[in-house]
Amino acid sequence: MTTHVEALAPSAAATADPQHWPDVARVPRTPLKATVARRLLRRIARRRGLRVELPNGRLLEPAPAGAPVLRLHRPDAFFHRVGMSGLIGFGESYQAGEWDSPDLVGLLTELATAPETLVPTGAQWLRRLYVKRPPAGELSTPDNARTNIHRHYDLSNELFALFLDPTLSYSSAVFATDPAGAPLASSENLAQAQHRKIDRLLDLAGVGAGSRVLEIGTGWGELAVRAAARGARVVSLTLSEEQLALARRRIAAAGFTDRVEVRLCDYRAAEGEFDAVVSVEMVEAVGRPFWPAYFATIDRVLAPGGRVALQAITMPHERMLASSGTYTWILKYIFPGGQIPSTEAIRQATARHTGLRVAACDSFGPHYAQTLRLWRERFTERADEIAALGFDQVFQRMWELYLAYSEAGFAAGYLDVQQILLTRPEPTR
Repeated sequence: MTTHVEALAPSAAATADPQHWPDVARVPRTPLKATVARRLLRRIARRRGLRVELPNGRLLEPAPAGAPVLRLHRPDAFFHRVGMSGLIGFGESYQAGEWDSPDLVGLLTELATAPETLVPTGAQWLRRLYVKRPPAGELSTPDNARTNIHRHYDLSNELFALFLDPTLSYSSAVFATDPAGAPLASSENLAQAQHRKIDRLLDLAGVGAGSRVLEIGTGWGELAVRAAARGARVVSLTLSEEQLALARRRIAAAGFTDRVEVRLCDYRAAEGEFDAVVSVEMVEAVGRPFWPAYFATIDRVLAPGGRVALQAITMPHERMLASSGTYTWILKYIFPGGQIPSTEAIRQATARHTGLRVAACDSFGPHYAQTLRLWRERFTERADEIAALGFDQVFQRMWELYLAYSEAGFAAGYLDVQQILLTRPEPTR
């Protein structure tokens, strides 16, 4: 059944360079799978109360007032893409300008709520029609890891500076909260909230004057600077040449070149002995096959009595297991080689491969949703400046979807972020 609505204005198509965006420029033709995708979307629209608007002034299914809107500008292309490659096709269709939403985060939050229920239990076998495994060339082996990091973090320091705050912190902030515990987030207090996050992590690791600190994942150097300001000596590891150069300049400008050394180095090659190891949202880039090596390295370099403080994005263990080994749109276009862990996976990896144990966890997922909202707003407001850096419309739509998709994951509770303390238990006598 279809229902009339006001006709939609045609979407401005995102012209995709077939050399740079081959799978966005090319629309697959798969009539049977497209029919299945259309029927599945109708079911989702009915079950979730979505308003799926078609360009001929109709609705795919009747929808309640105020329902999240999925506006299809080129339905045939959308259904063929989704039928061929599922959520990868869903994302590529957005990059191509084939669908939109007046509230992208609201729509994606609804879809991220209990995502395992979107496909009927009896139709789960359909995943085999489109689900692929990550390419071997993107697994984060020592040979591949630098390429994976380069594809995201070496895009442009100027690009990141346009939407991050002045600390250039590319991870969840910790905001002050209202009496109900909701984060009080604004663009004016984002830098302060990033410092609050860093300081809590350094406190968790026990970093103070004279501490020997290893940081795995430099970012643009803000954590290393704040650790050095406490009197610590820091070795910071990165595989991003762009981040390395700018972090060194920022550390020098802060006057801490005598206390901070930034190395272009894989975590597996870390050397030395440290009182504290800190790592902010790095474990997600390691990839599940390499978590044992990641935690074993930390265990190897941690001095007796030392402490490890991680900030990690996490997901429920069952969802992690279900998605492990699946090639997703995020892996294809944003973070190749990655895998978001569960807290249980971190407990298992440390228990099986190290003497470390999880001693404490502090979760603050709503703060990440707000952090991402502020980044997304700044990103979209500065579209002209981003274009001037040489990033085309397909790239901008890709990043808008990435930021909105991530924000929705935290808003729905599908994703969480935690600061996790690892220590070596005292031997029993």
